[in-house]
Amino acid sequence: MSIVNAKQILLKAAEERYAVGAFNVTNIVQMEAVVEAAVAKNAPLIIQTSVTPSQFLGRHVLVAVYRGLADSAPIPIALHLDHCRDVDYCKQCADAGYTSIMVDGSREVFDQNTRWTKEVCDHCHRVGDISVEGELGTVSGVEDQIRVAEDEAALCDPEQAVEFVERTGVDVLAPAIGTAHGIYKTKNPKVDIARLQKINALLNGNGPRVPLVIHGGTGLPPDTVRELISSGGAKFNVSTDLKHTLIDTTFAYIQGHRDEYNPGKVDAAVKDAIRERIAYWIDVLGSAGKAG
Repeated sequence: MSIVNAKQILLKAAEERYAVGAFNVTNIVQMEAVVEAAVAKNAPLIIQTSVTPSQFLGRHVLVAVYRGLADSAPIPIALHLDHCRDVDYCKQCADAGYTSIMVDGSREVFDQNTRWTKEVCDHCHRVGDISVEGELGTVSGVEDQIRVAEDEAALCDPEQAVEFVERTGVDVLAPAIGTAHGIYKTKNPKVDIARLQKINALLNGNGPRVPLVIHGGTGLPPDTVRELISSGGAKFNVSTDLKHTLIDTTFAYIQGHRDEYNPGKVDAAVKDAIRERIAYWIDVLGSAGKAG
């Protein structure tokens, strides 16, 4: 039960109206902290890696660590590749043991996005029990060194979302609804919740079929997060918050312990801080106690 694909745990979340945290990690210390926090909260979990850390650390290394952590955890955990624009690398990560893949053709024209997504879906569904996430419309901001300006971001067309799902066979959909990667420039970002509700009604009106994803979670007010969940968001991505926590905690610890040269203590401080942030997000997303 511990090693699952993303769709398995997201269908339950969509049915019961909570969201599963999908947390981007850049190293093994973060992976351990994320799992420990989720286990303490008895919450289902999606560990995410962007393409750059996946290539830097090695996809086989990350899969081995994931399996080691998940095998001994009493909660369902998926390993997800986030925002990959390389169809071949999507397939390589699926073959290596990732249980969920996001192929991101959102910046391409609709037909090209559809072709990429279908190709990855066909491969993942053929080689194993691997779910695939696609994106329609573009989310502004920066993720894994990919920058999308606000004026380039296009919101997801609800009717086109239905066509996209039917033509690709995609398991999970990330519709662009006005959220952004990185830090929001306003305390009240404009998020098109009505658009999300319409997409959810068209795809899941007769019961959860294609769980929906909210990208750009960092910086959204808790009330907005809860409204997005009640409107159909079942997977909630958090990346920037954890990067800031890692770097700020590392800097603060070193600054306060300049005569100390013990990397293990830095790692311990980072792990404590990451666990605290994950616990916060799990509470906001309403997934505590939902692992059973």
